[in-house]
Amino acid sequence: MSDTPRERLRTLSAPSFGTWVSASSLVNLDALRAAGFDWFMIDTEHAQVNPETLAAMTALLNASGAAPYVRVGDIDQYLVKQALDAGARGILVPLVNTSDQARRAVSYAKYPPIGVRGIAAAAASRYGKELGPYLRTANGATVVGVQIETEEALRNVDAIASVDGVDLLFVGPQDLTLSLGLLDDRTHPRVRAAMRTVVEAARAHGKVAGTLVVTPEEKHAAVDLGFRFISLASDVRFLLQGAAHYLSS
Repeated sequence: MSDTPRERLRTLSAPSFGTWVSASSLVNLDALRAAGFDWFMIDTEHAQVNPETLAAMTALLNASGAAPYVRVGDIDQYLVKQALDAGARGILVPLVNTSDQARRAVSYAKYPPIGVRGIAAAAASRYGKELGPYLRTANGATVVGVQIETEEALRNVDAIASVDGVDLLFVGPQDLTLSLGLLDDRTHPRVRAAMRTVVEAARAHGKVAGTLVVTPEEKHAAVDLGFRFISLASDVRFLLQGAAHYLSS
């Protein structure tokens, strides 16, 4: 338990940096996995990652030492179990606006008696060869993150943070900005104040606050605000920025 991503997350003394995986490319992921990121967030909400590719991605990352997490598409039992059975070390659930929704997310990610996750001889247990050890450790090792990205979630953030089994409060900065009526003005003081509210709620309940940044300036601002689980842009953004740099130099 002491070396699981969940335990490392809960004992962070310095920011942990990962990146977003938006392309369903094993080549891109293979190239990036040795770059030094602590973790990768494979997006299955907005990106076109099919179940077979997802399983291959988690296997590639589990072999490298960087933790694979999956952002599922909804608060959905099937999607959560599919991600975890594929070998993800944790999930991130979008649009969690209430404590009841947070409890559902935890329930779907945990085996009985804590939750309702069903058992499968899948990749996570080496197709059943390590099923017993996996079942005995999965509840304590699996990270559950919930996204705070609406005004409703902000109003309920203290109650969401208090839910047992929630490890990570992750600000979706673009959706939160839009929900606040500010379109794409992510540096607006109201956005920064909202992000600070999430950090404070996480800290008060012994949880970790996370977010996604797309510039070095946003990275430093997130660290200063107290975020400790920070996604540095994405695989697709790195590709675009690299191409733009060469074209303009």
